Amino acid sequence: MEKENLLGILKELPKDVTLVAVSKTYPKEDIDEVHRYGVSTFGENHVQEIEKKYDPNYSWHMIGHLQRNKVKNVVPLVSMIESLDSMRLAVEINKECAKINKVMPCLVQINISREKNKTGIFIEECEDFIKECEKLENIDIQGLMCVGPLLEKEKTDDCFHEVKLLFDKLQGIYKKDKIRFLSMGMSSDYKIALKNGANIVRIGSLIFGKRNYQK
Repeated sequence: MEKENLLGILKELPKDVTLVAVSKTYPKEDIDEVHRYGVSTFGENHVQEIEKKYDPNYSWHMIGHLQRNKVKNVVPLVSMIESLDSMRLAVEINKECAKINKVMPCLVQINISREKNKTGIFIEECEDFIKECEKLENIDIQGLMCVGPLLEKEKTDDCFHEVKLLFDKLQGIYKKDKIRFLSMGMSSDYKIALKNGANIVRIGSLIFGKRNYQK
């Protein structure tokens, strides 16, 4: 764990911003260590990692692409799915949540940079997508999530600003206590996200250290 980085991030974040510590590839022992500094929300990209590390004392967010055949495994464990990226996935989440009498908080993932290797809803489709999701009783759309550009990093600020404009528009359509979370920013760009109004940031390598995908 990068203690000094974590302490700096915690000092820097406004009180109304939730830190999701992204623990992918790191063991449960490292999560417990980060928790000792007051972090209680952890994010994972893969369902099998949530299953392996799950601790009911912490809040878990699914932040990576969720395959429909894995939905039944993850819905009992997570407090939010940030990566809702299709209606087929929404229907599956709704079905599995109904079985356990759970309403799942979800964020709509926006593919703001329109990169082909990224999942997500295009920004112009979002309003209609949320209207369709409102028909599903076991899903609660609570805001938006996006990943900054992977290639054209110089467009990060513009992309985050565009998602914030959509977020503000949705808050004008719906009650602000419904559309209330804007999840943007990771280790390399969370400061740009904060400037653009993010109230959830997903930070991994700055806290846990460089990823070792051979683990």
